[in-house]
Amino acid sequence: MVMSEINVTPLVDVMLVLLIIFMVTTPMMQQGIDIDLPETASSGVATSDEPFVLVVRKNRKLFIGDKPIPTEDLAPRLKAIFETRKNKQVYLQADKSVDYGFVAETMAEIRAAGIFNIGLVTLPKQ
Repeated sequence: MVMSEINVTPLVDVMLVLLIIFMVTTPMMQQGIDIDLPETASSGVATSDEPFVLVVRKNRKLFIGDKPIPTEDLAPRLKAIFETRKNKQVYLQADKSVDYGFVAETMAEIRAAGIFNIGLVTLPKQ
């Protein structure tokens, strides 16, 4: 008598190994925002245009210069500003008490406007 059933034991073993591999590797595949930080030199950053600084205050309010800007208007406003500028770089100056998530959202909005060169403004350590 010939047995005509498929042996599924090796298939189950392979699927369990794949499941374990995916469970281990999935937490390592977090997507982040890559930024280009400017190289610091003793002479400072030389640009032909005035540097564009976006300020995030303690209360999570965004400012371009002295003018407040709502978070939802940031990407369209930056697109309009940087249409004519040659230097497509934004310096982000965030208060240290602002949570990391809000700074990351702000950086994502800057990237959505087509600006991929983002510098973080910090003070030198004493």
